[in-house]
Amino acid sequence: MSDTKKNAVLVAIQLPKVSQLEVESSLQELQRLVTTLGYNVVGSVSQKRTSDRSASVLGDGKLKELAEWTGGTGKIAAMVEHKLSKAAQKWHVEALENASAEEIDEDAGILTEDQKNSAQIVIVDTELSPSQLRNLESATGVTVLDRTGVIIEIFSRHARTKAARLQVEIARLTYMAPRIRETGGGEDRQGGGVGGKGAGESSLELDKRKIRDRIKELKTELASIGNEHQVRRAQREQELCVALVGYTNAGKSSLMRAMTGSEVLVADKLFATLDTTIRPIYPETRPKVLMSDTVGFIKKLPHDLVASFKSTLDEALHASLLLFVVDSSDISFRSQLDVTKNVLAEVGATDVPSLLILNKKDRLSEKDINDLKAEFPEAIQISTRNKDDLKMLRDKIMSYFESSMIDEDLFIPYTVQGVIGDIRAKMRVLGESYNENGVTLKVRASEDLITQIKKKLTIKNK
Repeated sequence: MSDTKKNAVLVAIQLPKVSQLEVESSLQELQRLVTTLGYNVVGSVSQKRTSDRSASVLGDGKLKELAEWTGGTGKIAAMVEHKLSKAAQKWHVEALENASAEEIDEDAGILTEDQKNSAQIVIVDTELSPSQLRNLESATGVTVLDRTGVIIEIFSRHARTKAARLQVEIARLTYMAPRIRETGGGEDRQGGGVGGKGAGESSLELDKRKIRDRIKELKTELASIGNEHQVRRAQREQELCVALVGYTNAGKSSLMRAMTGSEVLVADKLFATLDTTIRPIYPETRPKVLMSDTVGFIKKLPHDLVASFKSTLDEALHASLLLFVVDSSDISFRSQLDVTKNVLAEVGATDVPSLLILNKKDRLSEKDINDLKAEFPEAIQISTRNKDDLKMLRDKIMSYFESSMIDEDLFIPYTVQGVIGDIRAKMRVLGESYNENGVTLKVRASEDLITQIKKKLTIKNK
């Protein structure tokens, strides 16, 4: 089997009210996604359109240019006889009319001989309908993926834990269900049997029903794992937890590794981390603070993936503090921050206190650093390679938590066992003094935690 990478050609559509800069930024991001997937990007085709609902997305001229990259005909073959609903037939007729009525076609680009027939896959920077996928594959003669398909495929490859694999599989099947092809040439299978719909159920309908049943099974299995996560989360409820959230490749895993001393996967790839990792900050603080690394976000993140990963994102919802981590050297980090906030809003994590972390400042000039300081005066600028920056962030986190704590003197008689260890594990001890009856500890902790310890002392003294 050859290890040669497949060549991909990218397709971008610029709709009204979308700037050229936004299109280019999205196309660059798509290129990184495609590279992460293991393809080699050899070129791109882009076009301004009034709508992305036309039958082939592109106009005739651009479709022919795209087909030159792949060696296709550039023409959409007559549709295979499918039993489409009236609504689907109407949409298809309207789309074909729009393809000519709304044509905004620039001159097709001139390809070199090396570029012609050089691509084995086409990847479009938008979500395509099933018929648009079919039409583009017909015209180009190669496999076509849309942005959603690429993201789901990356998630499939990077999922490691059982929960992540289940979540990705649910999203993949949900995406695939309306896109499966009729494999039996439209022939009817005789139904019958338990669960059958009777005579006349087509192979396509059966396949779709199998997918629906499988999704139901996966959701049941995921729910049982979710219950286990809730139990573990309840056990950690009394502990302080900081959740790292942000755009994919913003440096969350590098920060997690630097702050906890753990062997967290760090890779210069999009979606290198899909599974939530939870570790205590190291050197360990008093009170102990846990840090969790969450899945990264991206523009146009498929809604089904957000829904599937809700149980993972719940770590952010139940955190004591969110650290919004952005790559401050990326010119589009502001829009990336908006994406992160919008996704978190979908899971209801808008009321969790947060700090903004402007990461990768080692890539910025002194002027850039000062400009960002003026624009985001409350933000914390760091480089994960700088130990002083990490200490400063650690101090900021602790001072945030301590701002809502109170100082209290607790007297623990020598006759009471186990309480001092509990106090030292969960509270910050500011001072201690001894007499013949016991020890007095001056502690700093949340009011709730101090109340709990006092109850323990009362019970043990009885």
